[in-house]
Amino acid sequence: MGEQWDAVRAGPLGAAALVVLRRDAELAAKGLSHPFAARVKRERDDDGAPAILWKALSSCVAELDGKRPGWRSERVGLVLGTACGDMRASQSAFELLDRGQRVPDIEAPTYFGPMAQAVRRLGLPLDPSMLLLGACASATLAIGLAMRFLQRGACDLILAGGFDEVTDFVAAGFESLRAISASGRPRPFRLDRDGMALGEGAAVLALAPASAPGGLVLRGFGASSDAAHLTAPDREGRALGRAGAAALEEAGGPAIDLVSAHATATPMNDAAEFGALVHALGADEARHVVVHPFKAQIGHTMGAAGALELLACFDAVQRGVWPAAAGSGVMDPATPVRLLNETTPGVTRAVLKLSSAFGGCNAALVLGEHEGSVVGARSSAYVHAAVHVECEPAVEDLARRCHMAVDRVARADGLVRLALAALVDLEEACGPLRGAGVVVGTALATVETNALFAARLRQRGPGGVEPRRFPYTSPNAVAGECSMAFGLTGPSFSVGGGMHAAIEALAAAAVLVEAGDADRMVVVAVDDVGAIARALSPPGVDVQSGAVAVLLTAAGAAASGGRARARVGAITLRRGRGAPATGPAGHRALVPLVGSAPPRELFGVSPPDVVARIVLEPV
Repeated sequence: MGEQWDAVRAGPLGAAALVVLRRDAELAAKGLSHPFAARVKRERDDDGAPAILWKALSSCVAELDGKRPGWRSERVGLVLGTACGDMRASQSAFELLDRGQRVPDIEAPTYFGPMAQAVRRLGLPLDPSMLLLGACASATLAIGLAMRFLQRGACDLILAGGFDEVTDFVAAGFESLRAISASGRPRPFRLDRDGMALGEGAAVLALAPASAPGGLVLRGFGASSDAAHLTAPDREGRALGRAGAAALEEAGGPAIDLVSAHATATPMNDAAEFGALVHALGADEARHVVVHPFKAQIGHTMGAAGALELLACFDAVQRGVWPAAAGSGVMDPATPVRLLNETTPGVTRAVLKLSSAFGGCNAALVLGEHEGSVVGARSSAYVHAAVHVECEPAVEDLARRCHMAVDRVARADGLVRLALAALVDLEEACGPLRGAGVVVGTALATVETNALFAARLRQRGPGGVEPRRFPYTSPNAVAGECSMAFGLTGPSFSVGGGMHAAIEALAAAAVLVEAGDADRMVVVAVDDVGAIARALSPPGVDVQSGAVAVLLTAAGAAASGGRARARVGAITLRRGRGAPATGPAGHRALVPLVGSAPPRELFGVSPPDVVARIVLEPV
């Protein structure tokens, strides 16, 4: 997983040290007011997100070669998460396009560019392959989805984790929201905390079904949505607590000795996280369990955070210690968690990992000793209804139909408005969607909005960026706005591994329904195509604006909306080795579901080497 981990790994005992957070020369030169960050050591000055991801992936592969000979001949999958993709390449591309010049490598500026490059370097076909765009919960969600694919029997071994790089784009955005520490020393759960510092890194885990009792395993996963605010968590932490409780229930209710906290050192996050611990563990246990706020040491690594923090706890458990918490100061009496001043000997039976993110999405994992197979019966996922929206409606009309303020709808981007319009039509067809989960799939994500934010950053500097626009640069903002407007409190996140993102979204929702993570999931495939998206689309691929919304349920007969139209069968999400045939791009891959007779198969491609298929079985 690279130097980020090596730099902070302490000896057997001792106090935690802030050894990598420092004043960042690049951010300072760009004019950031709070230019503190933790950087991965670069072999070359121009190494960015692709190099960071490759170092983690190649390191994981090297370990596999030693510990699991022959793994390359097995069925291998890949699920990665990122908040930013290769934002450095994106900014360069936006600047070229603004000057009327051609972008030499149109894949590099996309969110999926680093993943696509890494798979080609690896040289193996991977199936399933998925990219989670769940903002700062991306890695935790990726690991959870990887667990679900293993339980489905989709592969024998799956690589999972996340990656991200610090750029002035994301630093300026968080600074505009006043979330960055002025001191560069995050102090989560303490009275004098003043925010987070950014970090970068990557972590990739190799997961496989446990063969025998003994050793540490991932025992539970849970996900939920606040459905309350785009950037601020629910202060009571109820939804995050539900995610934690779901992971604990799947794990068999183990006693938790260590919590890996999201811990961004902002008052609202700290309050929400303590509330979540109370909801998931009980008031007494929430005050006594050891809490590890790893971001105080390595910074907020965004899409990599969940995986790096989980591995830090894995290391502590194996070494038989409870890790110290970096930082000092008086504890906030409103968030009385247990932080250790020094790393001490301690036996850990189980770890609870919590993550939350823009869009109000939450995810939780439980790591503990393997006590035997506890895999529940797998249900089926059924397609009940689908609707298609071809163009963005008038703002006033959409606001009225969604029962939202006109100014709120107006300040959202085209992706959000198209998605909301599709969900209005779906709800009219199926009845209330409240309580369902939502997965959003978008081929080129938020490139149109990102280009506007990047232009403002170039023209006016970090102090001139728009705080209201920054949240919509996150692809997960679409899922968040849908959750708030329709009360979608189940699992909530976005995916976007390429032009086949609509198939990805349907696949992700289906495996969650099958595993019992939700009884109902809404799938929204949406694309907002302007000049930027057209410039970054592969030659010969026709991505159009529009949205398709689909309702999946766990039962053949829904409570409303009539009987199911088809059951989700075999899923193929293959990346690597071989050029795909032509096929529908973006949301149009799901348009066949809108017809009176469901198709036998849904098909989508992402040139040059991704093929995505979902077989639909009659009911």
